[in-house]
Amino acid sequence: MHGHNWVIAYSRPVYFCICCLLIWLLDALGSAQPFPPVSLYGLTLFSASFFFCARDVATVFTLCFPFVFLLGLLPQVNTCLMYLLEQIDMHGFGGTAATSPLTAVFSLSRSLLAAALLYGFCLGAIKTPWPEQHVPVLFSVFCGLLVALSYHLSRQSSDPTVLWSLIRSKLFPELEERSLETARAEPPDPLPDKMRQSVREVLHSDLVMCVVIAVLTFAISASTVFIALKSVLGFVLYALAGAVGFFTHYLLPQLRKQLPWFCLSQPVLKPLEYSQYEVRGAAQVMWFEKLYAGLQCVEKYLIYPAVVLNALTVDAHTVVSHPDKFCLYCRALLMTVAGLKLLRSAFCCPPQQYLTLAFTVLLFHFDYPRLSQGFLLDYFLMSLLCSKLWDLLYKLRFVLTYIAPWQITWGSAFHAFAQPFAVPHSAMLFVQALLSGLFSTPLNPLLGSAVFIMSYARPLKFWERDYNTKRVDHSNTRLVTQLDRNPGADDNNLNSIFYEHLTRSLQHTLCGDLVLGRWGNYGPGDCFVLASDYLNALVHLIEVGNGFVTFQLRGLEFRGTYCQQREVEAITEGVEEDEGCCCCEPGHLPRVLSFNAAFGQRWLAWEVTASKYVLEGYSISDNNAASMLQVFDLRKILITYYVKSIIYYVSRSPKLEAWLSHEGIAAALRPVRAPGYADSDPTFSLSVDEDYDLRLSGLSLPSFCAVHLEWIQYCASRRSQPVDQDWNSPLVTLCFGLCVLGRRALGTASHSMSASLEPFLYGLHALFKGDFRITSPRDEWVFADMDLLHRVVAPGVRMALKLHQDHFTSPDEYEEPAALYDAIAANEERLVISHEGDPAWRSAILSNTPSLLALRHVMDDASDEYKIIMLNRRHLSFRVIKVNRECVRGLWAGQQQELVFLRNRNPERGSIQNAKQALRNMINSSCDQPLGYPIYVSPLTTSLAGSHPQLRALWGGPISLGAIARWLLHSWERLHKGCGAGCNSGGNVDDSDCGGGGLTSLSNNPPLAHPTPENTAGSGDQPLPPGPGWGPRPSMSSSGDGRPPPLLQWPPPRLPGPPPASPAPTEGPRPSRPPGPGLLSSEGPSGKWSLGGRKGLGGSDGEPASGSPKGGTPKSQVPLDLSFSPDVSTEASPPRAAQDIPDLDCSAPESGTPTGAPGDWPAPAEERESPAAQPLLEHQY
Repeated sequence: MHGHNWVIAYSRPVYFCICCLLIWLLDALGSAQPFPPVSLYGLTLFSASFFFCARDVATVFTLCFPFVFLLGLLPQVNTCLMYLLEQIDMHGFGGTAATSPLTAVFSLSRSLLAAALLYGFCLGAIKTPWPEQHVPVLFSVFCGLLVALSYHLSRQSSDPTVLWSLIRSKLFPELEERSLETARAEPPDPLPDKMRQSVREVLHSDLVMCVVIAVLTFAISASTVFIALKSVLGFVLYALAGAVGFFTHYLLPQLRKQLPWFCLSQPVLKPLEYSQYEVRGAAQVMWFEKLYAGLQCVEKYLIYPAVVLNALTVDAHTVVSHPDKFCLYCRALLMTVAGLKLLRSAFCCPPQQYLTLAFTVLLFHFDYPRLSQGFLLDYFLMSLLCSKLWDLLYKLRFVLTYIAPWQITWGSAFHAFAQPFAVPHSAMLFVQALLSGLFSTPLNPLLGSAVFIMSYARPLKFWERDYNTKRVDHSNTRLVTQLDRNPGADDNNLNSIFYEHLTRSLQHTLCGDLVLGRWGNYGPGDCFVLASDYLNALVHLIEVGNGFVTFQLRGLEFRGTYCQQREVEAITEGVEEDEGCCCCEPGHLPRVLSFNAAFGQRWLAWEVTASKYVLEGYSISDNNAASMLQVFDLRKILITYYVKSIIYYVSRSPKLEAWLSHEGIAAALRPVRAPGYADSDPTFSLSVDEDYDLRLSGLSLPSFCAVHLEWIQYCASRRSQPVDQDWNSPLVTLCFGLCVLGRRALGTASHSMSASLEPFLYGLHALFKGDFRITSPRDEWVFADMDLLHRVVAPGVRMALKLHQDHFTSPDEYEEPAALYDAIAANEERLVISHEGDPAWRSAILSNTPSLLALRHVMDDASDEYKIIMLNRRHLSFRVIKVNRECVRGLWAGQQQELVFLRNRNPERGSIQNAKQALRNMINSSCDQPLGYPIYVSPLTTSLAGSHPQLRALWGGPISLGAIARWLLHSWERLHKGCGAGCNSGGNVDDSDCGGGGLTSLSNNPPLAHPTPENTAGSGDQPLPPGPGWGPRPSMSSSGDGRPPPLLQWPPPRLPGPPPASPAPTEGPRPSRPPGPGLLSSEGPSGKWSLGGRKGLGGSDGEPASGSPKGGTPKSQVPLDLSFSPDVSTEASPPRAAQDIPDLDCSAPESGTPTGAPGDWPAPAEERESPAAQPLLEHQY
């Protein structure tokens, strides 16, 4: 089944050796009987008959090797190893899926290490007798470590690549720098840094959360609540888990589906975007999404840990009180493994837990209570059985849907023969379904028919090799190939970048959207189809953890085959208009499906889970370039914009002065100033060149200036440095030479002198991708500096195409030079114009550039055309279709068998014909090449919940030590403010934020600018407005030595009496802080935390402050130095506009009055009008 694969040469001998070794080992164990027989659920294990029976099964299986190898029922060795390790880790320890054999080894080793660590605590706890109604400390420690380790392991991916990269960057930075130097030639990809940052946040959060979880679990376990209430608590927890699980994972998803219960025609709980024809922004978080996410948290972190802890405590107490069939060592091992598995499963995938718990209670508490081995082991066993039963159920649904006689589609004559032939073999089909469900192997249709056979076992990843799409562009092809054959010009290669961008968008939002329930219920291995107007992709969920999802996206062709289009129509069309009931059309009730529609929806292998899923992407519009350049007038407009764009880039270039002073360029362009000079190249024509000189039969400088001199002068006037703009100046001569060169290059690239459109488009596309052929000796002066081509002519032709496209929407918009100049500048800033083969095009899309434009040359069997591609980043609407995962795995396995093993090379084989009930063509075409033909297959990509902006806003950022420290600091500041306000007789926290309180309030008030001679000159007629918060101001009181004390004063309401005279500003440097007591004293005359030297607010009964003259006029005023405290900001508050200043009924100060003078401090209007403001201010200090 694997073709020419070197691993196959070793697979069969390895299998044979392993089976022979197993036969010998089982025979030796049966003869020696080293273990005592153990009875578990009615089965006797480790007895002589048990070992001999296993030996006989291995012998028969070995004898069937020729038949097994013929049908390909065994995978290659590395796939088998990965499958076995993944199954052991998932079903034994609750691990997640593996992505490679190496990750499978790493994940299982991590689980074994955690189990070994916990085993010692569990064994020590149950070996010693327990006092009545008491839980030993060691067992409580075991419970705390068990829950904390399970939580941590559930949040870690099985792939250690990113974790190792993070460790390497910390421990071995020189290796990281070396790898960066190696990849410096390519544009930097922000994805690795984002992944490392996300993993770092997860680790920091786990460092805190694991400690908190361990302490809380220890406290709950030590409280003996599980022993004291064991007769009642268990059933209460079971009922609560069942009720919450039923509501969260059945009722809510059904109400949110597009067709609830396949009876209603519309969802009951609709998103806000459901009724919008075109979405305009990101999806809004609805109340039921918050409820769904919150209930999942309650399930994962409260209910199921309580269920497992209750079962652990009760079982351990029973084992200690009544030693049973198992030895303590085996019992401790089973308890450790079962607890680890159940907790990790509850953390990773809660949608499947409530049914498992319900079946466990029903089976072992009511149906067969005598078989119970303790609730913990019963729950562990039922989780294994339910996993296999789910697989069996999906397989049977797929088979019945695929072979239903009223919707079978025969793709070939063999299908018509196999349909009746499969009916007598239904029993064999059911046996195969049981075996495939037991071993988790696909059940695939033979050659796409109704005959099913079991394939070999595969991991959840399914595909053995990591196939990723290799995009063909200029970075990985030879230059001669780019110029001659234009590789990668097909639509599929060029369109693959949109699926790559879709993968990046899903990486940011997928995990958060799954947590919010926007894709319905999900689990590891599930497959979804995203369908929009032109994007159709299959998303395969591989690894589902607690807060992360690893997925792979497979993008299908934009213009698919006929079969693909029929299936796309089936998943996008609505069924609300169907009014049929059997053979008549009686209609249906409002918002209810008709009988035929409801019956048809139940016989599909897929269902629509969301019809308006919003995701960020690019809207694509393509215009045929031939229709835009068909007539000569339109080409003339393009050439005119081409010339104007060249002039623009010349004038904007920072190297213009160097070019104008270059002797070689000046000497080459000197002849163009001669009277009667004209460039009479045959490529120039009156029909396309607006400045064509008919008298001289060519392009001349006078005719060029007559048309473009005004534009040259305007562009030159926008430069910061003036430059000569006369008609015979070097600037005009340089522009004329470059415009002639650019037009001649366009004619040369066209390879034709004819007036037909096809050569013109070919030449335009050649210049657009940068293929400039300088063949005339008169243009060789441009080689003096290649930036003349790269920075002037090349962007000129690209900008001309954009301006020409805008011309159709508004023909007269760019007639004014200012409008044209601003338009080019705006396009240059927000728009990327590039050839699609340029690596800059891919880099621009992956960096979410708002708009892009390209000229595409599409060559296929039927057409050879040129298209102008315009991309605009916006939010797109998708339909999310959930496909039966066993249907996908079965069809993929069938393609592998048919193409690789049976060698069917028929491109129109029956297995890829459309089958709407199973989406057969879309699924088969998404296989890895050469089995399928997807245009893009993404690498395995991990999406984390922390990268979802809406979920992050809903739950807050990750909990870490730094976040806790910031929260404590903020809380301490608030407490300090509140304490300061409370101690100041009548203040409150809000008042303290405005300046009345402790020291910390000073740091939150915007300080005023210090009055200096520079900022006080001319400011006499503009009174200083009050800031948004009353900031500190310099005090006008002065000490006895002539220097003002460093006092802060809250600007009070205007006191009665005339304002004091404004002193002149003090010249000289800022004075140093005077000696004496600090600014704020803890005990002042008016109470605690009052300002030093103050008595009341502005003095008592209007008296001047201490140190000031009687009249309140200070001797001098010096700007206050606020650098004494790190908590006081020294930045000046931003000025307000004059119209924002309220009328404060104060006289304007005289010219030259400093802005910090007391007379310039008007009272706030609300304080003067409020009668309660003055008493409050008097009691502030």
